[in-house]
Amino acid sequence: MQKNGILGIYLTKDHAVVVCLSIEDSDRKLVGCFGISFDDAEQATPQAIAQRIASECAERSISFTETAVALDCGMFMQHSVRSEFSDIKKISQTVRFDTEEVLGADATDVAIAFKTDSAAQSGSADSAAGGSTLSVFTVQKQILAEMLTAFAANNLDPVSVEPDVNCLARFIIASVSLPADARPLFAVLSRRNGYFLAPLSLPWQGVSPMPPVAMRTFLLSSQNRNEQLVKQVSMTAALLLPRGTFNHLEVSDTEDSISCDDVTKKLTLQTERIDLPNSAQVSEEQLADCPDSVEFAIAYGAALAAVDPPRNASWRSDFMPYQGRKMRLQKTVKFFAVAAVVLMFAVGLYGLMQALQLKKYRVRLDKKFAEEYSAIMFGQSVPGKSKEAVRRLNTSLRRIKDAQKGGFSLTGEEAVAGKLVLVLQAFNKCASATGLNIDSISITERAITISGSTAGSNNENTLRVFDAMKQNGLDILQQNFSTEGGRGNFNVTVEPQKTGGGE
Repeated sequence: MQKNGILGIYLTKDHAVVVCLSIEDSDRKLVGCFGISFDDAEQATPQAIAQRIASECAERSISFTETAVALDCGMFMQHSVRSEFSDIKKISQTVRFDTEEVLGADATDVAIAFKTDSAAQSGSADSAAGGSTLSVFTVQKQILAEMLTAFAANNLDPVSVEPDVNCLARFIIASVSLPADARPLFAVLSRRNGYFLAPLSLPWQGVSPMPPVAMRTFLLSSQNRNEQLVKQVSMTAALLLPRGTFNHLEVSDTEDSISCDDVTKKLTLQTERIDLPNSAQVSEEQLADCPDSVEFAIAYGAALAAVDPPRNASWRSDFMPYQGRKMRLQKTVKFFAVAAVVLMFAVGLYGLMQALQLKKYRVRLDKKFAEEYSAIMFGQSVPGKSKEAVRRLNTSLRRIKDAQKGGFSLTGEEAVAGKLVLVLQAFNKCASATGLNIDSISITERAITISGSTAGSNNENTLRVFDAMKQNGLDILQQNFSTEGGRGNFNVTVEPQKTGGGE
């Protein structure tokens, strides 16, 4: 995806021009541009136009994060409206009422965008009285609603929807370079429309936000374009601009049919030609799919709304405000909420599995403990509380150790247990080193008889076992041993020492 890719769309009733810019800080790069049109047999509905734009972007691998639209001047009306206020907030609250006075009709069915032409009032009687002169643009809400619905359905929901002339002004101010003190009037002619723009303050080149610009649009007829331009320049100067506001004329004509020398002679005004695409450092090869350079500049200017927002000059400020960022934020919040729920469920499931595993382990451990406790405690069952079982085991162990040290004698089952402990302790000290295997242990009140074998055939390990038993408090009463199959077999009878040999 292109980083910060912005899609600018110049939209008319029957065709569109699309420009994609990659914008990062002050750097602008043209990613792609193309135009779409419809044959006579095709119906150019907003839905069809939006589908074609989305399809072309997909085919050309053009990716973008936001969309901005410039409406053709044939789809809206421009009015000069007088407001009693200079504060933008107050103007925004009252501009609909002021516009109704100019329209002479209810403005309920129209969406309103406006620009403050404050510089146009300088030196006039109006400026002394306060207030503002506005350029107000109105478009039918039905047209706007159909377009926005169709574009949103194709993932092209625009951040802003502006008059084409405002987007063209933004392009010129951002791209065209003239002398610093220049006071030009720009005359821009596309295939169908004509545009007049005059910056009303200095400096105006590359300034952001866009300075006040006097602007006017008109439809071109099939008459000589040279004659139409001369006529419209005089009319524009009379309508919009005080004498001396501009000192030369800059002309851009898609059809390249304007004679600058002829215009200069008729208007006694210096006239020069400008190349709009070249001003934005765009080559002819890049414009191969955009037949109208003026429409390209308008679409380009719409995309620049990402760095110079149109504010009140966008109809979306008045009608169906853009919700894209809010919806993306909501989707992100929903995603993280779902992810958090899934994570919590996973953690809970993991904890449950661990608890079940621990429970199974404890059941096995309790069963093993019960069996061994019963064997050691001569058939007694495990008490209900584990602390009590541990207490009883410690008591028995302590009595056995005391008996080994001669503290007191053991009788009955306790005597057997004590003798067995002595034997096992002796075996534990030498079993690993001697390869000891025990076949049987027989314990009586008087003696202990043990049968087993050790590793090796020289009886050395057998003698080491005997020594371990002696060291652990057992006296050998009788012993015999032999070798067979590489192991030393033995049979020995022992008894606890009379005077505690102990540990």
